[in-house]
Amino acid sequence: MFDFITEEHKMIQQAARDFARNEIAPIAEHHDQTGEFPIDTVRKMGQLGFMGIEVPEEYGGAGMDTLAYSMALTEICKVDASHGTVMSVNNSLYCHGLLKFGTEAQKQTYVVPIASGEKIGAYSLTEPMSGSDAGTMASRAVLNEAGTHYVINGRKSWVTSAPYANYIVLFTMTQPELQHKGVTAFIIETDKPGFSRGKTEPKLGIRASATSEIIFDNYECPVENRLGKEGEGFKIAMTVLDAGRIGIASQALGLAEAALEASIVYAKEREAFGQKIGQFQMIQQKLADMKCKVDASRLLIYQACLAKKQALATNGRYSMEASMAKLFASESAMWVTTQAIQIHGGMGYSKEMPLERYFRDAKITEIYEGTSEIQRMVIARSLTGLR
Repeated sequence: MFDFITEEHKMIQQAARDFARNEIAPIAEHHDQTGEFPIDTVRKMGQLGFMGIEVPEEYGGAGMDTLAYSMALTEICKVDASHGTVMSVNNSLYCHGLLKFGTEAQKQTYVVPIASGEKIGAYSLTEPMSGSDAGTMASRAVLNEAGTHYVINGRKSWVTSAPYANYIVLFTMTQPELQHKGVTAFIIETDKPGFSRGKTEPKLGIRASATSEIIFDNYECPVENRLGKEGEGFKIAMTVLDAGRIGIASQALGLAEAALEASIVYAKEREAFGQKIGQFQMIQQKLADMKCKVDASRLLIYQACLAKKQALATNGRYSMEASMAKLFASESAMWVTTQAIQIHGGMGYSKEMPLERYFRDAKITEIYEGTSEIQRMVIARSLTGLR
């Protein structure tokens, strides 16, 4: 049906499906309940190439394209979105940014060990009082008199994988008077003096993907660890988020697919009033609408993947396509998982089944890497050219 899907795409999709079912499924519930970071299976994902799917082989990755990444990530998230979150951050927010904006030395030092799964990467933009409006961030990076180091101070929040990250792509102010144009990006080594981790967030969903604050207290970052030029941080952050939004859309698709598949099985097995509940028109209507939303999400994600491929070849952008995929897939995942719980009734509300976990995990896809409101703004601005 889709001639752009190759046998190689199908192979990595099947590999991800097998790994998720055999390695992740048995431990997903435990890690959700305890909030423990699944470091062993994350390392295994790296060994199998899932942590750097789009990274060229010379930098330790699998050397595949965005579609392969999306298809593999969807399969991981069908079983556990927490593992998928770690995989998404590594691929989209960390490696993609360094590959596009980093120097050769930065790629060799900070991409190779991340793509291979030896180490873990993270991305830090948000602050306690600065979310969607990045121009108001309070953290600061000041170049020392010798011009050799930036001294960084401040607190960042909601940093996925931060409790275990070895390297973090940080966005902070170097010229606060310029607001968005004063943001600069840096590569942070978390084992250096002046860096510490704050509280771990007690989240509603994706509980096994560790999320915490990070704190900088006169942290000295070498000039050679600046990513791009001074003042280019906001452009880098937004470019990277385009890629990240395809990852979150794929995560949402995985959750919606899992909820739909479970609902189909339940509708064919559960009986009420002398017949299978799947024979009732109201259940049939739910299943039909769920299927339409799942497949429409997939098509928008494929469109975004192809748009990104073209943009990489022409040095263009694919912001609208990525935002469309993320917006529709995330809202569809929330709707589909809600309907799945309704179809399952009391069992859907029980922790004995994974439906309530899909529901909790789906909510974050409408929030992180740009809320649904931000996605609508990006799409509208792309259509009108107005700011």
